[in-house]
Amino acid sequence: MRPPDDEFAAYVTARQDDLVRFGYLLTGDRMAGEDLAQIALAKLYLRWDTIRQAQSTDAWVRRVMVNEHTSWWRRAWRRRETLDVDPTRQSDRRGAIDPPPVDRELWAQVMALPPRQRAAVALRYYEDLTEAQTAEILGCSVGTVKSQVHRALATLRTKLEEVPA
Repeated sequence: MRPPDDEFAAYVTARQDDLVRFGYLLTGDRMAGEDLAQIALAKLYLRWDTIRQAQSTDAWVRRVMVNEHTSWWRRAWRRRETLDVDPTRQSDRRGAIDPPPVDRELWAQVMALPPRQRAAVALRYYEDLTEAQTAEILGCSVGTVKSQVHRALATLRTKLEEVPA
């Protein structure tokens, strides 16, 4: 069954930028983030009635993005791809360039975290979700979220202390 176009289009219009931003936080690449958002929205389109009625649309879409990203980094061919752009410079749909992050070193260290830790940090601190919401999206327990975030923050503290001022 095809979803009502107006409802689905309204959801996409309202959430697309946030989903692309979340994809960027997972991947460190604007284009890959857009790909993740597009894949998740395409899958959502096919299950719109079921997901919308469960009132868990955002959580479902984020989980699809995390799972898809996990499958990407597991594939060896993805590791060989290189980008010819500066991932710290983003442009919006109008072509305007956002200023680079204030702390490039922090962002570089966040992107060096293992994917599961990076996803936990992105969901907890960039998306401002609770531990329970993060656990639901990642498909793990709250305790696992706590340990992933704790390890990520410990790694970031250690790495950032090594950076000369």
